[in-house]
Amino acid sequence: MRAEARFPWKTLVGVLVVATGLALFPPLKLVRSETCALSPRHAGMVFPVERIDPEWICLLQSIIDNYTTVTMVGPVRVAMSESMYHYLLDHPPVATLLIDRLELGLYKSEERGPGRFWGSDGEGTQGIVQLVYKDRTARLYYLEGSHNSRLLPDVTGKAVVLLKMKPVVEPNGAEAMDSTVVSYTKLDNRVLSGLVSLLRPLIGGVVTGKLRKGAETVNRLGLVMRQHPERVLSQAMDLRALSDRDIDFLKQSLGVPENSIRTGCRS
Repeated sequence: MRAEARFPWKTLVGVLVVATGLALFPPLKLVRSETCALSPRHAGMVFPVERIDPEWICLLQSIIDNYTTVTMVGPVRVAMSESMYHYLLDHPPVATLLIDRLELGLYKSEERGPGRFWGSDGEGTQGIVQLVYKDRTARLYYLEGSHNSRLLPDVTGKAVVLLKMKPVVEPNGAEAMDSTVVSYTKLDNRVLSGLVSLLRPLIGGVVTGKLRKGAETVNRLGLVMRQHPERVLSQAMDLRALSDRDIDFLKQSLGVPENSIRTGCRS
């Protein structure tokens, strides 16, 4: 499959695989598609890979079995309700438009088909993200792209990203989400892949910074939504790129009283 965009390096933060407690779990069967198979357990977490479309199994296995870098990050907490978190996962352009309008970051996103999105962090990292599977607690993505910077120019690759999430209630009673990400990344350049042990400190530093910045940005969006819902809704209603469905969801989720909504924005 041809790489269509730039690789999302924020999925890479070094090697951190959680292997404790595996003896407490019974053996799990592999999911097979012809001669291909995926394990349901990654970084100590179990994913419902038996529900993945069999057509994806071989492609995902080729990356997982021949990865350049494997990563586990989290749990990361986001100040957002479960419904809002899921909605923004399903509609990345809504999240990036709000982040841009509220001056929280430079992220961009465009829908490129069912469950398929292009995204950019505005700092040399771009990529195509394809949703492979989702349910209330887990998601699996396939990514293609590259990163371009002064230190790491035109590095392309592919990745399999597994996301586990769960709703939590903070001590103050506010809803939030805890998420953990496991990613397997395979670089396209074989020479660079061979040097990954030498480059890992550099790559790890770059991507760790990007991952933290991305998580902080989403959390800041959640905090603004929590603390200033009227402001968020007002800005959203001025964004013509948002659909009426998006606005209706934000109205309901943000809990802004009808009489406090600024009129004239959606005439």
